[in-house]
Amino acid sequence: MLYICANVYIDTMKYNTRYATHPNDVMSYDTQKLRDHFLISNLFDGDEINLVYTLEDRLIIGGVNLTQKSVELTSFDQLKTDTFLERREIGIINIGKNSAQVMADEETYYLKSKEALYIGKGVKKIIFNATDEGNTQLYFNSAPAHKSYPTMKIGKNDAEVVTLGSLENSNHRTINKLIVNSVVKTCQLQMGMTVLKPGSVWNTMPAHTHDRRMEAYFYFELEEDQAVCHYMGQPNETRHIWMKNHQAVISPPWSIHSGAGTSNYSFIWGMAGENLDYGDMDKVSIIDLK
Repeated sequence: MLYICANVYIDTMKYNTRYATHPNDVMSYDTQKLRDHFLISNLFDGDEINLVYTLEDRLIIGGVNLTQKSVELTSFDQLKTDTFLERREIGIINIGKNSAQVMADEETYYLKSKEALYIGKGVKKIIFNATDEGNTQLYFNSAPAHKSYPTMKIGKNDAEVVTLGSLENSNHRTINKLIVNSVVKTCQLQMGMTVLKPGSVWNTMPAHTHDRRMEAYFYFELEEDQAVCHYMGQPNETRHIWMKNHQAVISPPWSIHSGAGTSNYSFIWGMAGENLDYGDMDKVSIIDLK
């Protein structure tokens, strides 16, 4: 039996629920079952908000394709709340080429390409709008929150930027820490964007796990005829999922989360869980992977 809820439609929103998994069960999954449980496609279909509610730390992974239509992010049945952020916080990143407008209660924020917005618990109304520049896409993650922190826009110059890897090892990349505790106060949500240099294809290698939090990866800026092979599973029992542009993947706390593309690309990582220590990870030697 596949424990995934069917799509549910609410006005301009479509969502489904993914249940948490045990590593011993995942060992027996075939290709399709792996994809059904962990791969997230069609985040930018139509003018509606598309999201997945995963029971891995109750993270919500979503996206919206903005045209000239305004789209409101509302609560839905699983949350049992009057508003989306009654007990949650959210991080939003503009992954499109054009700017977008996000209304948080009475305030309006303009996000250029690759800029982020953090909105804290308690904001009652969130509306996404396109601008005169044309269509664009917003990607977001949301996690439960126990305290309200101020809304904050994070521009490219506000991010904490780190360059890692090398072209010789095919993993030369720039990490933009956008929604992390060194940049903005949050309860548990962390998000950032990694951009691979031309000629590099590996991300998050050497691999690691962190039982204290789960993670979600969203791949973008990947040419339509190219793909990323995303690796998951326990270090001694790995699995892989082939992914296309604008697809996301759920990474449970017990799983590695690494990938190699057929060309360079960018991806957004989002985390939720026990702590806000970005460096909290259990590293795995490359030669120990199986």
